[in-house]
Amino acid sequence: MTITQEDELDGLKEIGRIVANTMHAMAKAMEPGMTTAELDAIGRGLLERDGAVSAPESTYDFPGATCISVNEEIAHGIPGERVLVAGDLVNIDVSASKNGFFADTGATFRLLPVKPSLDQLCRDGKRAMQIGIAQVGSGKPLAGIGNAIGKFAEQRGYTLIRNLASHGVGRSLHEYPEEIATWPTRDKRRITKGLVLTVEPFLSKGGLWADQGDDAWTLYSDPRAPVVQYEHTVVATDRGAIIVTQPR
Repeated sequence: MTITQEDELDGLKEIGRIVANTMHAMAKAMEPGMTTAELDAIGRGLLERDGAVSAPESTYDFPGATCISVNEEIAHGIPGERVLVAGDLVNIDVSASKNGFFADTGATFRLLPVKPSLDQLCRDGKRAMQIGIAQVGSGKPLAGIGNAIGKFAEQRGYTLIRNLASHGVGRSLHEYPEEIATWPTRDKRRITKGLVLTVEPFLSKGGLWADQGDDAWTLYSDPRAPVVQYEHTVVATDRGAIIVTQPR
């Protein structure tokens, strides 16, 4: 999607605010002893209250309103009977639509106490996303996102999952540009003014690839290692990126 009118930006900001509020409310409600299904039910209720429709459920028939991935699960975790415990890393990914506009956001949250190294991984994962977002702007190279994130990761001894990419979003959950690397590439494409996209690096302490599990949805790190993901939906402008997935 390429934004050309103010009302389009308003529509994106509305659904962006809804998914952001939902994700942060889920994180606030999260506690040891809760199942991921119970956490997902909170997210579903908030989306429905605000007139939004779960995007993975409506687009791909995903068995949940949100994706909740715990520890060794790095993405697309199915909400179920898994019980959360202290020390868990919990990735909550919320994407939804309203009035024909889609937005996508995610973050890795900690159920304290966690190991200091994992706490630092979370802080650096969020920083990696921010570094990528800083490369978004009219006329800038798409490869600039992954190249900047890759430099940051290398300097700090991290790896990046290289088959989970950022993507276009706006009128559907995944659209052109279908794959935007968050690792170093030689992609020659440039970012057009008004382009709507996600920035969502998967930063790891050794993982290189995402492998699918037996349930055909949940993804795991290969080789096995801690992984965090942080994601915003943004719009490219002449002055940089507008982040639409901000809570209010």
